[in-house]
Amino acid sequence: MNPKSLRIPVAVLAERRPGVTQWAEHVWRVVEVLEEAPPVPDWTVLREEQGRTLFFAGAAEVVLHPTDTSNYKHNLEAATPLVWVALRPAATPAGFALQTVTVDPGEAHLHADTGNDLVEALPLPPGLRATAEAFVAEHHVERQFYKRKRDKADPQALARRGPAWEDEE
Repeated sequence: MNPKSLRIPVAVLAERRPGVTQWAEHVWRVVEVLEEAPPVPDWTVLREEQGRTLFFAGAAEVVLHPTDTSNYKHNLEAATPLVWVALRPAATPAGFALQTVTVDPGEAHLHADTGNDLVEALPLPPGLRATAEAFVAEHHVERQFYKRKRDKADPQALARRGPAWEDEE
């Protein structure tokens, strides 16, 4: 890891609700990212009411890297800056494990593409937002867009090549 990277501790609250269809017994959603973790073990039940159960999903770290500041900058410039939380199915009593918390939309997209992770976007907490803004202000370097140009193909050179199986000798 880059020595200029920054680790910010956070905590996550998740909720389990009864499913609304016959195919889903429960529905999970992440409800909040806290800037301080309560002194309880991961997946502790915090509250139960009307079939809904609120869990302390666990503590995590938001890691900011100097090379990814353009992603953070785009997120911070949005109308509502977001923080993404990924929960992964696991062999735990709750059935999930806290995988990651990030302010990088690209990283969140990678978790969404895995197909099994539950990825939720929430408004960025004020303290985390201030820290991310300060990090971007310190480390962001605007890079000019560079469009690569392809080499021109030589049709004559392509015509002189034999079939692919002749090249294997």
